[in-house]
Amino acid sequence: MIELTPHLITLTLLSGAIVGLFLGTFGGGGSVLAAPLLIYLVGVEDPHIAIGTSAAGVAAIALFSLIGHWRGGRVKWPCAIVFALSGLIGSILGSSLAKITEGDVLMLGFAAAMTMIALSMFRKPKTAGDPDVTLTPGMVLQLAPTGLVVGLAAGFFGIGGGFLIVPGLMLAVGMTMANATASSLVSVSIFGAATSANYALSGLVDGRLILLLLAGGAVGGIGGILLSKALAERLGVARMAFAIMILLVAAFVAFQAASALFLE
Repeated sequence: MIELTPHLITLTLLSGAIVGLFLGTFGGGGSVLAAPLLIYLVGVEDPHIAIGTSAAGVAAIALFSLIGHWRGGRVKWPCAIVFALSGLIGSILGSSLAKITEGDVLMLGFAAAMTMIALSMFRKPKTAGDPDVTLTPGMVLQLAPTGLVVGLAAGFFGIGGGFLIVPGLMLAVGMTMANATASSLVSVSIFGAATSANYALSGLVDGRLILLLLAGGAVGGIGGILLSKALAERLGVARMAFAIMILLVAAFVAFQAASALFLE
């Protein structure tokens, strides 16, 4: 287990603040930076520990956000629960597979997931949909398999999977972007918690780092909310810049992982 020197504590708090800043500003995508920051900034050597630890942080942040959306009445609970429960099975399977996957191979896959998340941010959000959507048996048959596949990906890469959950909910049941974003947090919380718990069973989660990430994330999140208001008229451009940054980080992660694999 990594020794928490004052220097490393500061770096972990900074990592959490960076994640929180982007989450607060853009409402998503920032959590995918947690694992790379733990590895390349804090110095966590085992990618499995970084992913297992960051998954817990993702779950906690999503749960906190979910409370606000719940109070605002934006969560479509029947649809969200079906998606989350089917995805729970997938997240357990995905994280179990990830635990037996070589660390550098896992990071190559993680870089691919980061790339997909960044590319999804270039899509123009759609607001069309039915705000009064209700769950039907036919929708269950669409939601369940979609949730299973998304949960599998979220568990394997240790990410929330919101970039897949939101369009999945919109396509499967026709809900609005706002409802899908709010409802997706149910799955993000459950997938992250299940993934982290699975890693924890193998001793691959550092609780101290989770607390530090969340402490830094709380401060960064407040800053992100303020920044979001300041950039209100330029948020689209800022979002594109953030997506480009994620692509650059993905390229760096892929290069590091490929170098370790092929130069062994």
